[in-house]
Amino acid sequence: MINKVNKNQARSKRHVRLRHELVGTTVRPRLCVYRSLSNIYAQIIDDSKGVTLVSCNTTQKEVKEAVKNMTNKEQAKYVGEQIAKLAKKKKITTVVFDRGGYLYTGRVKELADGARAGGLEF
Repeated sequence: MINKVNKNQARSKRHVRLRHELVGTTVRPRLCVYRSLSNIYAQIIDDSKGVTLVSCNTTQKEVKEAVKNMTNKEQAKYVGEQIAKLAKKKKITTVVFDRGGYLYTGRVKELADGARAGGLEF
């Protein structure tokens, strides 16, 4: 019998390994990414306080209406731009990028590019 690799379990292991090195501080919080099959979520977290400072995802009402006719990559880029706007309002300019164990390609890369285009530095 062939054993099939559980991709989500492998991603989870990668994420645990990455989190040993990535820590969000008050000066430089962590931009955390999660993607499901149909949606993408991003939040900026201050790990020293254990608080989510800003969040944006494709399930929010105003974002959902804006991304209705976009591809998944375009949606991810839009979410990245929105999270950057919200971060600027909270006076956050630099972050640590936590890709959540996902490979830096596709929707994760587009979200990062959108955040950079919106003015975040990482």
